[in-house]
Amino acid sequence: MELFYYTVFGGLAALVAVMELSKNNKDRINTSTAFNSFKNNYLVIYSLMMAGDWLQGPYVYYLYTTYGYEKGDIGQLFIAGFGSSMLFGTIVGSLADKQGRKRACVTYCITYILSCITKHYSQYKVLMLGRILGGIATSLLFSSFESWLVAEHNKRGFEQQWLSLAFSKAIFFGNGLVAIVSGLFGNVLVDTLALGPVAPFDAAACFLAIGMAIILSSWTENYGDSSENKDLLTQFKGASVAIASDEKIALLGAIQSLFEGSMYTFVFLWTPALSPNDEEIPHGFIFATFMLSSMLGSSLASKLLARSALRVESYMQLVFAVSAGALLLPILTTFLVVPTKVKGGSITFVGCVQLLGFCVFESCVGIFWPSIMKMRSQYIPEEARSTIMNFFRIPLNIFVCVVLYNVNAFPITVMFGMCSIFLMVACILQRRLMKISEKPKTDDWQRKDRDTETEPLNI
Repeated sequence: MELFYYTVFGGLAALVAVMELSKNNKDRINTSTAFNSFKNNYLVIYSLMMAGDWLQGPYVYYLYTTYGYEKGDIGQLFIAGFGSSMLFGTIVGSLADKQGRKRACVTYCITYILSCITKHYSQYKVLMLGRILGGIATSLLFSSFESWLVAEHNKRGFEQQWLSLAFSKAIFFGNGLVAIVSGLFGNVLVDTLALGPVAPFDAAACFLAIGMAIILSSWTENYGDSSENKDLLTQFKGASVAIASDEKIALLGAIQSLFEGSMYTFVFLWTPALSPNDEEIPHGFIFATFMLSSMLGSSLASKLLARSALRVESYMQLVFAVSAGALLLPILTTFLVVPTKVKGGSITFVGCVQLLGFCVFESCVGIFWPSIMKMRSQYIPEEARSTIMNFFRIPLNIFVCVVLYNVNAFPITVMFGMCSIFLMVACILQRRLMKISEKPKTDDWQRKDRDTETEPLNI
């Protein structure tokens, strides 16, 4: 079965290489030297930030087990992280719009470094503090950096289509190549050099510190709405009005929550799906294979986004439909193939089929990220970009917390079926978004937002 893993990995690597080398003038966007310098600076920083995140991921659960904590205690720690992101994410997003996105990115680095430091202590309260800090940092990572990029891109007067190039390259490197290298580097630190499970967190802190130094020395500050007379409550109301008054923004938020909710649920499900009878599977190698699939998707996305005649809203319908079909495979194989009861051994034929389907899903994830970034840059108003983006993460975090709390309450096929349904709903909503996207974006929310400043608040 080792040959199967190598064949899948090698095939995906070959496809990525072919996709990148076969790009012609239609697949490439002609840009300026100034933009290339700007893009490359962002890619270096974003890759360092993602390295700080990817290095930690595979070892969080393992570290807690080495400290002697049981599954229930560890589950509470994970719930605390997602709950923190939900509760504090919107606040830090609003502060980023008001106080500056560069400051928010620096705050991300500091907060995540502090979270890494807490991993040196085995006390449960300290680890809980680390998870809370990590949740806040996650909210900043997935809102402030993108908000800074979009605002700075527009401020410098670059062409709008060039932004999609920065998005696709950021996902290709940050969510693909860097993830693979980080996994291998973490494995060297823990297994080869035997530095212990805390070593990847120390390495992550170093990468975050380097990235913070580059941000401080090379980035300029930009803001959303820095009006002095707007407090946090007014910003929240303005963002809420924006979502409620513009159907495109509301649809985009629902689509994002449905897809990301399914994606994070998949993270908890793929291991038991591939080894239902405790089969021995190479988790690290499979993770690298998934990341290579994501790179394939982001490479395809760069080709799609380079064609100005092809609309994101159109092809994303197919992406959601394919991803829904990929997550239906565990259910279909249950009905079509008699499951084995033999414990242990290598991955089964059913597991091999599911692994191929999961690679298809991860390829869809690679297409999703730059595409959703492109749509967010089109539909979310600059004045409250970070605030609205963190509003979108509230239902996502609630969903993930519920799944974590009830992960053992439902059969795995039910969980995959639920994810598949969510993805089909996202496909339907995406079709609706395409139909109404030709209409001009309303600015009513800005007017209503201004009106709220003079209206008394009934609390």
